[in-house]
Amino acid sequence: MNFFTNSPFDSPDSLSADLLVGKRLKDLRTERGYSLRVLAERSGLNINTLSLIENGKSSPSVGTLQQLSQAMDVPIAAFFESEPVVKEIVFTEAEHRPTQSFGSTKMQNLAKDLIDNAVQPFIVTLQPGMGSGDHAIVHTGFEFIYCLSGSMRYQVAQEEYVLNVGDSLVFEAHKPHSWENTGGIPTQILLILYPTDEREKASGHHFSLEAMKKEINMKIAAITDDGKTISQHFGRAPYYLVLTIEEGEVTNREMRDKMGHTQFHEQTHVGGSNGMGHGMDAQSHNKHVDMAQVIADCKALLCGGMGMGAYESMRRLNIHPVVTDLRDIETAVQAFIDGKLVDHTELLH
Repeated sequence: MNFFTNSPFDSPDSLSADLLVGKRLKDLRTERGYSLRVLAERSGLNINTLSLIENGKSSPSVGTLQQLSQAMDVPIAAFFESEPVVKEIVFTEAEHRPTQSFGSTKMQNLAKDLIDNAVQPFIVTLQPGMGSGDHAIVHTGFEFIYCLSGSMRYQVAQEEYVLNVGDSLVFEAHKPHSWENTGGIPTQILLILYPTDEREKASGHHFSLEAMKKEINMKIAAITDDGKTISQHFGRAPYYLVLTIEEGEVTNREMRDKMGHTQFHEQTHVGGSNGMGHGMDAQSHNKHVDMAQVIADCKALLCGGMGMGAYESMRRLNIHPVVTDLRDIETAVQAFIDGKLVDHTELLH
């Protein structure tokens, strides 16, 4: 793996950091089959901003990188890395920290190559007035901050916290949050990201628009047979109803054809073999990917029933599946907007 740094041991004729990050962003985007428009909608970033970053003409902020990492389901470090070399133990000497600069902001990766990026610790140095950018950040798992020097302001949901030297803050990262160095000197923090997608419980999980407010045009899909009710079977439903939500209001509805089991009738079904759960095999995942291609621009999928394999496939595609007992689409969508829609994972089969 090559972690792009601005340290003294870099090659003198290497590309600039902005060009390297831009190239990596474009590679990650094209690997997933996303157009700039789709990535803009998934990340909540302006399409022109993305184009400037990819062409090395703009330095992304830490907040922008978090939005992009969430939209493409990759760790922040993926924007600086090529092929990973997995390590179970990572020792980082103080003078050899892999470092990346974005304009005047500097990030030092303390867990380069750690297996699965299970924990992502960084030393972040922010100049006065610098921060996460214009949009609130939302991602999975937890976020921990420890102020090493200077001071900074953190806003989590509707609460504001001022961190001085020695102060710390930890919170569930699905809450919209932002930060800024509001002092007159550089601030240095220890930032630890602990992503996790395995926290859904049988009692259900809540999804709210407020937790995704960074989206400019957030779209959600519902599986349906008639455009009015939510189907109870993901595989058999023939359509998606895709709804665009802006500022807590549904502004557009669009029916899209959906691939289903009938399109795969000639393929041998192997889900559940070799001790695997229903639809958890590689062949089934590929089917689920095909079914989801038409809703790649959506952030959530509402359904009345789904196999565990399909549920996990949607999550891997960065589409949040929600299994609801509400049948009426309009009612379910309003509950989603109000933050009251429960994900009944106990109904998975």
